[in-house]
Amino acid sequence: MIKDNWKNNKFYIRMLILHVGYGFLIYLIPALAKVILLGILATFTFIILDRKNKGNEALMAAAYIAGGEVFFRQTSAVIFYETGKYAVIIFLLIGMFFKGASSKTVPFWVYLLILFPGVVMVTFTMSYDFEFRKQVAFNLAGPVCLGVSALYCYYKKIKKEDYQRVLIMLLMPILAQMIYLFLYTPSMDAVKINLQGNYSATGGFGPNQISTVFGMGAFLLCTRLFTIRNKWINIIDAILLVSIGYRAVITFSRGGVLTSIICIVSFLIFFYYKQDRKIMEGTNKRIFGVLGMLILIWVSSFAQTSGLIGNRYANRNAAGELKSDISTGRVELIETELTAFYKHPITGIGVGKGREYRQETLGIEIASHNEISRLLSEHGVLGIFALAILIFVPLIFWFKFQNNYYFLAFVAFWFLTINHSAMRIAMPAFVYGLALLYIVDEKKNPVHRKRLTY
Repeated sequence: MIKDNWKNNKFYIRMLILHVGYGFLIYLIPALAKVILLGILATFTFIILDRKNKGNEALMAAAYIAGGEVFFRQTSAVIFYETGKYAVIIFLLIGMFFKGASSKTVPFWVYLLILFPGVVMVTFTMSYDFEFRKQVAFNLAGPVCLGVSALYCYYKKIKKEDYQRVLIMLLMPILAQMIYLFLYTPSMDAVKINLQGNYSATGGFGPNQISTVFGMGAFLLCTRLFTIRNKWINIIDAILLVSIGYRAVITFSRGGVLTSIICIVSFLIFFYYKQDRKIMEGTNKRIFGVLGMLILIWVSSFAQTSGLIGNRYANRNAAGELKSDISTGRVELIETELTAFYKHPITGIGVGKGREYRQETLGIEIASHNEISRLLSEHGVLGIFALAILIFVPLIFWFKFQNNYYFLAFVAFWFLTINHSAMRIAMPAFVYGLALLYIVDEKKNPVHRKRLTY
């Protein structure tokens, strides 16, 4: 039976109260957002250096920034657009300075090296108007963040209680953002709804990004209902799950919501398989409880949007007419990138060139929404090797140990998110790393654990 961890629950309640207040404060005094973020970055840096990352403080700091990146962008707290990704990279690099990395991480060093020939290639293909620094930084920050996350986490041991604390740090700024949006748009009754993406429900910020992080928040809250056995904590989490699920659905951005549902199913398949028969009955009841909450979320969203959310998920417009393209233009973008790969299979067209290439071929200048096709078009055959590393190395690790309930869900989140939103945010890159951690349960007899070799 998974027992309640008193220290983590106390930490969770304290952090929850703090972040409810954080959401209220930023709504009331938006100008404080930048000051608060600078304070957060400075505090995390001091703690990591002071404790020399003995308790995986770097991982917790990176988790917090990954969870809060979209909120920081929305409230104009960031110094520059990619502040979140750079902060995650820096925190993890500092952490590796103190704790090092496993000798098994060679594939991920290779992955990072694969990314840079594309930087050289674009110097030969870019036009006079090409913004080299901006485009390269925008397109490489996410992949590099993923590589550094993998280097830090791969084959690294972490206690189960510490892993839960990392997930709490990932969740908290998402909840603060949810509070902020409830204050910003408490009801859909008096706002204009856009079926392409409901900016009214997202405080004017990108529905796709908010749907993605709220989907992760819903997933984390749902898993806590199974991994934390405490009546009052479970009640709080259930209320938060319904609330954040509702806010995710009414963004009208489907990617984050559908990804969250797939992640929940992926988690439950492995979690259920690993349960003792004695507690399976309790787990079954919780599964039915979660299904009831999901139905409540949908019914509430349907009512608040006057049924328009049903049209969105049925791929119909406001008049109920079926749309011809369920991907909202993403398929056409993928086609241009695959065409670029076909024409330049060895070297690719170069990092950041995809946006300019679409301007030349389609007449529209738009960033990629699919990281897989972007890797192929901009890196050529090396992009295939990069994808092979990212897919097969984790699978080999998981088949060897199978001790991380979150592995399938986090890998699914990474893969699905980069297919509808590329790597615009740090979260898919970071949780990819979390899937590679070796979780140690010190309450169990070590004889039953496979030995981890470095």
